[in-house]
Amino acid sequence: MVRAATAPEAVPATPAPEPFGAACRASVQGSHVVAYCHNPYPDTDRVALHTDCAMWWDLDADAAPVDVAPGQTVRLTDRCWKGVGAVWMTHQKVS
Repeated sequence: MVRAATAPEAVPATPAPEPFGAACRASVQGSHVVAYCHNPYPDTDRVALHTDCAMWWDLDADAAPVDVAPGQTVRLTDRCWKGVGAVWMTHQKVS
């Protein structure tokens, strides 16, 4: 018995995710950190600045989250006593 080949079933297209997230840039000057986040999208982005201090005895910091509304720019600051090891931002969609 010979069977005819059938075309595979079409996979339904998943919609592309809507763009989200404030664009953030951070600068380090000595032991001070300044970050600016601008949100060009229609959903509010809750951003938080995280600072990892270079010295083992210097306390790392996680700043309180700040809501960045559409079209808004926010400034976040932090500092270490003796040098900054790393800086990063986290983003959370606000419902």
